[in-house]
Amino acid sequence: MEKTRTNEFLPIPPEVHLTDDLAAALQTAEIVIISIHAQALRAFLRDVYARGLAEELCTKQMILCMKGLEIGTGKRLTTVVKEELGAAIQPVVWVGPGHVQDFVRGIPNCMVLAGEERAVLHDLVEVLGSPLIRFYYGEDLLGTEVGAAAKNVIGLAAGMLDGFSYASLKGALMARGARELSRLVHAMGGDGDTIYGLSHLGDYEATLFSPHSNNRRYGEAVVRGTAGDFHKIAEGVYTVEALMALAAEYHVELPICTTVYEIVAHECDPREQLMQLFLRRNKSEKE
Repeated sequence: MEKTRTNEFLPIPPEVHLTDDLAAALQTAEIVIISIHAQALRAFLRDVYARGLAEELCTKQMILCMKGLEIGTGKRLTTVVKEELGAAIQPVVWVGPGHVQDFVRGIPNCMVLAGEERAVLHDLVEVLGSPLIRFYYGEDLLGTEVGAAAKNVIGLAAGMLDGFSYASLKGALMARGARELSRLVHAMGGDGDTIYGLSHLGDYEATLFSPHSNNRRYGEAVVRGTAGDFHKIAEGVYTVEALMALAAEYHVELPICTTVYEIVAHECDPREQLMQLFLRRNKSEKE
């Protein structure tokens, strides 16, 4: 990329300096944006510590620009950061709808910066805001992180519906998916209403309907039997396992997420699992 000065989407401006020298990058950076596979975050931070760069990183404002929960623990990514670098660090998360394919065409969108310090969020919004992205402050970090990660699981389900040509069920998926995840966030101590904001429900269009969504495309591939040929990262596959751990820990029923888990983790028949959802007991829409 240093030679071509381009990636698959656009040319890289000359003022952007590319480097694989993490120490050099940290020395000159004021804001560090981390955008990697969510499941690789802990290993990355341990590598930073092993290189003697943790102290330097902790002096910067860190932004996590990915969506996920750690499998095996169900922990949020900001929790992983604090465990590896110390409780004093205050990472911010950058989530919400938007695909690079749209941004490079000049199509704007709205996104969320969430963290524990409002003053920090205010400064970051001023620095990062542009005509392409309008930022909102996320004041519920827990709900924002869980909602953003879980959105990818609902994206898998949407792709499965597409695989069956059941796209008309996406409305029900959106309503009931948001409802069950709102219950989970509330049980974890967050604000259940956060699920209905940009980090989760507001990101549905970019995930449940977009041809660019890796999670939707993977879900469709599972139903069509072509998942083995899918070579992009679909974070929802990992997140759904973490959600199962959280559902058990907080005693919250997640029927849609459980259905997705049975399909992707245990290779259960997708059509049969979908029918099981329709055979559940009748209940109030508020449940």
